[in-house]
Amino acid sequence: MKSSALPVWKLIVSGFGLGFSPVAPGTMGALGAMVPAILILCYAPNPNLILGSLVLVFTILGIIGSNKLQHQWGKDPSRIVADEMVGMWISLLWIGAGWIPMISAFILFRFFDIVKPLGIRKTEQLPGGMGVMADDILAGIYANLLLQIVFRIIPGLI
Repeated sequence: MKSSALPVWKLIVSGFGLGFSPVAPGTMGALGAMVPAILILCYAPNPNLILGSLVLVFTILGIIGSNKLQHQWGKDPSRIVADEMVGMWISLLWIGAGWIPMISAFILFRFFDIVKPLGIRKTEQLPGGMGVMADDILAGIYANLLLQIVFRIIPGLI
């Protein structure tokens, strides 16, 4: 692989530099993902289509980039936050643009990502970039499902 291509992959998988934060790079990646998500949810027509597209594109880029950088950075380094970005966007799909849903999505996603219950930890054993991305994808799915249930039981929250 050409070493000149690596800076582009480093930029992408580090969440445009957020992964280099000396404090809580995963949280910084998730917070960074919130910025475009808030704009999309509040102002874009078809916000779930756009968020879903970001999930698809950054999942593919995250897998490829993680695979390319694994020999240099190691297995699932904290600098890679494309996975947190994808998980955050998944947790926000179809929940609405209010502050309560968005903050709830952030808190639940970070909880599932950090604690890794319900089989999430097992997905880290997948090879290469798949293992890097899979645990955060599942954490985002769990956060989203829990929010869907809560917001249907207590519809006044959104």
